[in-house]
Amino acid sequence: MKPEIVTVKVGEINISAPSQLVIAALMAAAMGNVEVPTVSSPQVTAQAPGIGEYWPDQGGFNAGLIAATNDVPAHYLVVATEDIGDHAWGGRGKESAATSKLDGLANTEVLVKAGEHDAASAAANHEADGFNDFYLPAAGELYHCWLHVAELFNKDCAYWSSSQRSAYSAFTMGFDDGNQDLSGGKDDELRVRPVRRFFI
Repeated sequence: MKPEIVTVKVGEINISAPSQLVIAALMAAAMGNVEVPTVSSPQVTAQAPGIGEYWPDQGGFNAGLIAATNDVPAHYLVVATEDIGDHAWGGRGKESAATSKLDGLANTEVLVKAGEHDAASAAANHEADGFNDFYLPAAGELYHCWLHVAELFNKDCAYWSSSQRSAYSAFTMGFDDGNQDLSGGKDDELRVRPVRRFFI
């Protein structure tokens, strides 16, 4: 499990470090201990841009903050700058463990490992700004995008999610009206837009 991160704001800079190091440093300082533990390379994060704005050096646009869920800590969702074509979901007629409506990364890992899932593989192979941790968003993540950054998506097509609906279909999203009622047949070639996470 990822360690809890504490962020301290100093002027215009946010400094983030594992909470254990921050607590140790504060205890040492309080006790007058001159050997204060140091963080070799604290993560310094720039202020997040506005929702829908391009996030320099992060591979795409800021789609907003997603609260912590299950084992996934709170994070910003970063949407790739453009679609990466139309691909089949794959695996028609086969049940998949990629059923999470919220965790697209876990779904994508399952699909890529199984093979024959072109949409998930295309998203996982996407790279931008030096990042290669993109994935096919889950149905809930696409819905989050429709709520917050629908203008970044084409309105004349349906987008694949990584969330299976049945052995023959998976959830899709139409950004013209937010429709997720229609499920695509796994052999249909639908649009793919990768996303990644920026943890806070």
